[in-house]
Amino acid sequence: MYLSLEESKNLAEGLKMADLKTDATLTVFPSSLAIGETIKIFENTNFAVGAQTVNWTPKGAYTGAVSAFLYKEAGCRYALVGHSERRHVFGETDVEVRKKTEACLDAGLVPVVCIGEKKEEKDNGERECRLKTQLEAAFKDLNLNGGRVIVAYEPVWAIGTGEACNPADADDVHGWIKNELKQYFKEDVPVLYGGSVNEKNVADYIKLETIDGVLVGGASTKLESFTALINQATI
Repeated sequence: MYLSLEESKNLAEGLKMADLKTDATLTVFPSSLAIGETIKIFENTNFAVGAQTVNWTPKGAYTGAVSAFLYKEAGCRYALVGHSERRHVFGETDVEVRKKTEACLDAGLVPVVCIGEKKEEKDNGERECRLKTQLEAAFKDLNLNGGRVIVAYEPVWAIGTGEACNPADADDVHGWIKNELKQYFKEDVPVLYGGSVNEKNVADYIKLETIDGVLVGGASTKLESFTALINQATI
């Protein structure tokens, strides 16, 4: 909720015209009000568009909600599920994250399922326990319906704080997550890092074999920092 509709359109137009030196998969997640305009702007470009959150029921009497089905119909290809702010500001539970993940797959969206631990959980040695609980709730006996999922590790204590996770620590956690995911999927599942990622530190993360990409927050809301980040991510 950083950008107005007009600001979102301006950012999308700027990204469309930018000299981006990358072959990476690029996806933006605008506010729901800017989804339609952003999809139009990014037609015939390398940018895909995703939803920041979804409702799990396709249609019905859910005032204020927008379903995965409706986002897919609008032209979205991805959706964030269980972002830390949805979990810790809006109180989304692991059960709701599972329902949204299933709804995305049913609708034909790729869910980007976010997991992460709070600072006290990290400090108390409870990180793996918390992540294991989130992964099991989201993926145990999950039917992919011919689709696929992406996981984003975003430590809650690193989001919006400027306190990015040490790359070596992130490498260890991502390796652990990838090993855990083998319990649930035969195919390799991409795991992204998110948490105070910017143009200065992004290359330190994506050069690691365990990290398949990044989920960018504040740095993605400004054209200069976002384009610099994308170009720095090309190694």
